Amino acid sequence: MESYAAALLYAIPFFVGLVLVEVLYGRLVKNQMHNVMDTVSSLSSGLTNVVKDSLGLGIILISYPFLLEHLALVEIKATWLVWVVAFIALDFAGYWNHRLSHHINFFWNQHVIHHSSEEFNLACALRQPISNLLGYYALLLIPAALFGVPNTVIAVLAPIHLFAQFWYHTRHIGKMGWLEYVIVTPSQHRVHHAINREYIDKNLGQIFCVWDRMFGTFQEELDDVPPQYGVLKPAHTWNPIIINFQHLWRLMQDTWRTKSYWDKLRIWFMPTGWRPADVKEKYPVEIIEDVYHFEKYQPSTSWGLKAYSIFQLVFTTFLMLFMFYNYAEIGFDGLLYFGAFVMVGIFGYTALMDRKGYAIWIEVARGVAGLILIYWTNDWFGLDAFWSYGSYLVALYFLATIMFAVYFTYFEKSFVSPDLVS
Repeated sequence: MESYAAALLYAIPFFVGLVLVEVLYGRLVKNQMHNVMDTVSSLSSGLTNVVKDSLGLGIILISYPFLLEHLALVEIKATWLVWVVAFIALDFAGYWNHRLSHHINFFWNQHVIHHSSEEFNLACALRQPISNLLGYYALLLIPAALFGVPNTVIAVLAPIHLFAQFWYHTRHIGKMGWLEYVIVTPSQHRVHHAINREYIDKNLGQIFCVWDRMFGTFQEELDDVPPQYGVLKPAHTWNPIIINFQHLWRLMQDTWRTKSYWDKLRIWFMPTGWRPADVKEKYPVEIIEDVYHFEKYQPSTSWGLKAYSIFQLVFTTFLMLFMFYNYAEIGFDGLLYFGAFVMVGIFGYTALMDRKGYAIWIEVARGVAGLILIYWTNDWFGLDAFWSYGSYLVALYFLATIMFAVYFTYFEKSFVSPDLVS
């Protein structure tokens, strides 16, 4: 985990930098505007994912080293051919994992966050899950285990394979000629993120598009069918933590409400979106019928709240980068507390972005908790060792969090939603 945290020190600024380049290019060259709140939500989702992964939170059902030990038919050394075989095996496993996520109710919950943005840009590529708490992915790597691909090779290639899926989340690159027959391109992935009837559950490949062509899930981007983005059951929130568990909550509610014991069991393994008939009739859920004429989630937001949301995102990012930089010295217990502050912070300020009435209580509580921790330890997880005034800066941040939560809740009333006023 420490090496993964070290890699994130470089990966996060790189990805954020590319997002900023796309924002500027879209604004200055293409006259296209990023939705500020959507972008903040996407980047915040990325932060929750890397915190969860860097702390190793989850239950591993089976590990790749276990499969390698018991299934390997041959033992091969880490030559260039092994790296090629391993990368192909990873991509093959990624295709089927992706396909499971789109076609099975339970698995959709861990993927819906990635599709939840109603925009399509590099920022939405960072909408990655924290709800994937059951580690079963190694089962899809059985072909690699049979060929005896070393665990170290898989460990090195897995993050590279993931990061290589970032670049094609953009509308600024058209079709790419003969490459459209080999790799996943922006055009193909626009289709994948679209909710048009022609495009749903298509182009599930991650690096190579050959799997889609082989298994019948390929769809070309059509000139007369412009992609419309999002999910058919809209999230209606900027809060990435809520989005991560919305579908799971619906499944739990339907399981409880249905009178059929058979439906209580099979709902988890039925096709994505399936609901018991009795529950579907009594408890309807909003579903987009006309993908060209639906209202995107854009609650009234002041420029002040937009600026404050960006401030929270930037400061949270710097706090997290320090956590990765000082990963070993903080220690596991300290990392859990640090990670909790980051997670609760993201939940709090995105709830404020949604204008939820409970946001102020979360923001005030975490602000007070942060100030108490700094007073109690006279530091912020060792930050003063690198900068003598570091903990004072963090204390000012928590004070600002409390003050602005109060301001945006009780003083900026012209933008407050009706349920918040009540």
